Amino acid sequence: MGNQVEKLTHLNYKEVPTADPTGMDRDEGPRIGVSYIFSNDDDELEQQQDSVHDLGGEHPALQPYDPQLHEVECSVYYRDECIYQKSFSEEDTLPEEGDEGGGGHLSTYTPENLLNRCKPGDLVEFVCQAQYPHWVVYVGDFQVVHLHRLEVVNSFLTDASQGRRGRIANQLYRYKPLSPAVVVRNALEQVGCKDRDLSWRNSECFAAWCRYGKREFKIGGELRIGKQPYRLQIRLGDKRSHTLEFQSLEDLIMEKRRNDQIGRAAVIQELSSHLQAAEEEEEEEEDHHHPGAQPAVE
Repeated sequence: MGNQVEKLTHLNYKEVPTADPTGMDRDEGPRIGVSYIFSNDDDELEQQQDSVHDLGGEHPALQPYDPQLHEVECSVYYRDECIYQKSFSEEDTLPEEGDEGGGGHLSTYTPENLLNRCKPGDLVEFVCQAQYPHWVVYVGDFQVVHLHRLEVVNSFLTDASQGRRGRIANQLYRYKPLSPAVVVRNALEQVGCKDRDLSWRNSECFAAWCRYGKREFKIGGELRIGKQPYRLQIRLGDKRSHTLEFQSLEDLIMEKRRNDQIGRAAVIQELSSHLQAAEEEEEEEEDHHHPGAQPAVE
């Protein structure tokens, strides 16, 4: 089956005008953005899940986690340019420094092991089954800066992990990174920012903005009119994929994170059901426009 393209429309938005957020890519003209407030904001859900562990629930580190089993392989395109890719195929990925073979950058490690690998300016993605990934910026001295419970905070990496395994996520986005010193400065300057003063929807958008400085990661950073230039290509199998289209990177990241939270099996089941229904509808339309021959009467 070939790739399927679907224009994803969110019906539960409240649309409010916002000021044009200032990004660091000043070579482009100003773009007036629109902020979309989701009823299922993933930072709110992350807070609810965290409270379970705070109350003595099962610790995520105790749950077996296999990235290739639970995570969704996908690529993100802006027009024809690939700007993000998560793939376990050796053909699609470059080996991480110190690792042999492709896909090494998707290996996960304990928080203690990560401390031996991180350098200031690195992005770290903590992952766990049935939870949204949590992104942080490593700033040195065993500390990270991250968006947590609607506030940018400075924490020890081991505390921010909450027992989850993690990976250095520098290779997922394909934008040109800022220098490590600028990444660290971007993160530290935002410590204490919270609630309505925040310019990022979730921890991933904040961490990526710190490293790449692109306004597309900010709330309302792009104009949502006209064509949908972003595509999220979800890999369903060796030769099958499904593509969703978005008007902004912010909206695409929200959907990508939802897929990470529900897991690979649920995403494949969800899309397979959708594709099957679409195929049946197309077949019914073809039968309606091209009815079969009537049986001959003897």
